[in-house]
Amino acid sequence: MHRLFLGLYELLYKRVALPLIFRASAQEAHQRMMRLLLWLDNHASVHFALKWAHDLAFVERPFVVGDVRLPHPLILAAGFVKGEGFADECDALQSLSRNIIPGWRAMPLLVGAVEFGSFTRYPRLGNTGTVLWRDEITTSTQNRVGLKNPGALAAAEFLARKRDQLPAVFGINIAVSPGVTDPEQECREVMETFSAFLDRRIRPSWFTLNVSCPNTGDDPGSHQTETRAHDLCSTIVRLLQPLDIPLWVKISPDLADEQYRALLRAFAVTSVRAVVATNTLAASAPDKTTAGLGGGRLYDHALDVVALLSDEKLHHGYDIDIIACGGVQNQQTYQAFAHYGVQAMQYWSALVYRGPLAAALIEQESNL
Repeated sequence: MHRLFLGLYELLYKRVALPLIFRASAQEAHQRMMRLLLWLDNHASVHFALKWAHDLAFVERPFVVGDVRLPHPLILAAGFVKGEGFADECDALQSLSRNIIPGWRAMPLLVGAVEFGSFTRYPRLGNTGTVLWRDEITTSTQNRVGLKNPGALAAAEFLARKRDQLPAVFGINIAVSPGVTDPEQECREVMETFSAFLDRRIRPSWFTLNVSCPNTGDDPGSHQTETRAHDLCSTIVRLLQPLDIPLWVKISPDLADEQYRALLRAFAVTSVRAVVATNTLAASAPDKTTAGLGGGRLYDHALDVVALLSDEKLHHGYDIDIIACGGVQNQQTYQAFAHYGVQAMQYWSALVYRGPLAAALIEQESNL
């Protein structure tokens, strides 16, 4: 029944859904998907159907990575279930009577583990104009959304009001504030962001600190130094340890080898439980702006980083897990990351090219 269901799903997605989706631009298709998620979130009558589809598509094989017990090896990466953008905190807080985080309910029911966010200390409207593209030949996506989100206080309050409906397993991705270069201010704002969720008794399975934001246009490399990473991570871990919530950290795909080694050293020393490798790759977009590449064109970069981190981890005996992220779309890419001892992976572009049950297809192909 499991294989039959996935076979029928894949056929319908390739022959029917994908051609319809690709008639629209990437941005138009994404906006339609957000409207659909709003509808799905707000209609409890369809939640049973989403859970039914999940149970048919996925074979549960629990395991532990990054101190988190996961039901499946694939996690929907941050950037999809992240919420609306707002001009300021007052506007965001005044909008809590409606759904400001589309997909918060529907996506976990359908795909399993989801990383919500990224969320920043203050709301962000994001970038204007065209901010999403896709390249069908390379099965890639590209975005300059600009960390659009409702801000930590509104996001935390919204999720707190839905506490009894939150999934059993989920993560929250928190980004450093773009444009903030003062280390003390950065640390203060990051801690305020974490505290916004913790003070409202939001207890995710893990938190991810995102120190790489290539789609904002103001992502200084100074975020990803050993000293800065050590200071930030040690402070956050002290906050989370009494609550038994592990910290993961997401990094860039284009750092120098020695920078990766230094970061991994800082993560190991401060008891970070997993490193997510990698975020999207800053590159020129079709409109000549800088935007983050994901999917097929990111894959080789992410694989190289995972290989380096894996070698460094084994060489020094670091007690930290590596979670792959970047072009995980099929059996070949999954197995390539798994070759380096990676047990869990995050995906985003696969949603576009293989649909909402992409993770189930990849797991089946990989004979997990």
